[in-house]
Amino acid sequence: MAQPEWTQIFLTKTNDLKQGDPWRLEFDESLVPNSPNPGWQQYIRNSCARFKCTKCGRSWPSNRVMVVFHMRLMDGKGVVKVRAFRQNCKMCSDAPMEKPSITSENIDILLENLVEKIRIKCYHEDLGKPHRPFVSLDVKSPHEPTHCEACLAGICTQN
Repeated sequence: MAQPEWTQIFLTKTNDLKQGDPWRLEFDESLVPNSPNPGWQQYIRNSCARFKCTKCGRSWPSNRVMVVFHMRLMDGKGVVKVRAFRQNCKMCSDAPMEKPSITSENIDILLENLVEKIRIKCYHEDLGKPHRPFVSLDVKSPHEPTHCEACLAGICTQN
């Protein structure tokens, strides 16, 4: 995941949150879905991405890429921790879990929806805006739960 791109889009979107509270985005592979730390709020969203196997070079698209956000506003400072769940190649044995490559457009959509959640959960504002749906990819094969980190964690929308 191109983290500078995520951070840049996030800062643009959090710029207009009320009170000018500073927010920062952190990537955290240790986030546990459905177990935010006390005082933290959770938001889980499905997106789509491409994956590439570092073992054989095969790549594949997926419309079932789960992204978990844990957020907290404390003393006028906001923090969001992010974890995008990985997948591995179904062709290789012992294939490593690969990080998703999410398009700029879908990063923008994910973060717009996230900021909407921050408004609701941290500032108690609800503008009643519906979620912007992600732009899906042309996926030819079915989702493979045994190769999906989010399925293995029990949070994939497939299950």
